[in-house]
Amino acid sequence: MIRVLLADDQALVRAGLRVVAGSAPDIQIVGEAADGAAAVDLARSLRAEVVLMDIRMPGTDGLEATRQIAADPELSGVRVIILTTFEQDEYVFEALRAGASGFLVKDTEPEDLVSAIRVVARGDALLSPSVTRTLISSIAGRGPAQPVDASVLSVLTDREREVLARVAAGMSNDEIAATLYMSPLTAKTHVNRMMAKLGARDRAQLVVIAYETGLVRPGLS
Repeated sequence: MIRVLLADDQALVRAGLRVVAGSAPDIQIVGEAADGAAAVDLARSLRAEVVLMDIRMPGTDGLEATRQIAADPELSGVRVIILTTFEQDEYVFEALRAGASGFLVKDTEPEDLVSAIRVVARGDALLSPSVTRTLISSIAGRGPAQPVDASVLSVLTDREREVLARVAAGMSNDEIAATLYMSPLTAKTHVNRMMAKLGARDRAQLVVIAYETGLVRPGLS
């Protein structure tokens, strides 16, 4: 059973999310928060595994709450899905930088919401669809520049750099395997090793590192 926490300042939105996500047999809604500070507290006390986090809330917003969750060793198993709208998409890359595992627009189809929760709960990131791939590149291009010394990639092999570039393009392990002529298991092994070497929380953090070190350039695939 996947334990999910809802964080949104609008009660109507929370009610909709509760009905949709709670209808899945393997998902349990364990709590609701109307602001980021409450979301952080409840994530800890309720042992939530996934937090659906609105990016804009009064007081502590979704970005700051995500940073606090990602920075807390006690919450290392918690994954955050940012809820946003296309009008707010300039915040999405910053959310990934803060530690989110992905994002969803608020008008996502019910079955896609349930699928997203399952994807993130098993440790993957919501970065595969081509639409998301394009959006991430766009956001990275106009987001606040916080370059990272490219020397951090020196711990990676040439093959791992190739895999990292494809992770940043939003490819799944199967897609990476097909383009680099390796098995999906080998692709997964490379990804796991890169996360360990770079101290990345998940695939989403690998994407951030790839952009900030200049391994990949915004808008280029």
